Amino acid sequence: MKPKEIVEKWVRAFNDADVNTLLSLYADNAINHQVANEPIVGKESIRKMFNEEFGRAKMVCNVENIFEDGEWAILEWKDPLGLRGCGFFFVVDDKIRFQRGYWDKLSFLKLYSLGTD
Repeated sequence: MKPKEIVEKWVRAFNDADVNTLLSLYADNAINHQVANEPIVGKESIRKMFNEEFGRAKMVCNVENIFEDGEWAILEWKDPLGLRGCGFFFVVDDKIRFQRGYWDKLSFLKLYSLGTD
């Protein structure tokens, strides 16, 4: 599959909060670095992150654009509450090896009333 197709599948699984399908898209030693947080290394750590985050809030990723360049796919997204961000996915052999996401964590916490007092 092309990186863009992997990211399209990732978005569907993310919107369904389907952690098992999400994990199937990552390499065993993948790194997920949401720049507002410390990098997460390895599938089991990524599983824990997704379980915790899906337990905190109903997150939705509406695709604005997906670009592809070689082994990279770039996702521009927004959610129904007005948050926006982008993600960079490095995909080799149909597996996400590296992911970096940029989004405003403070706005997310405020919108979902998660510990900003």
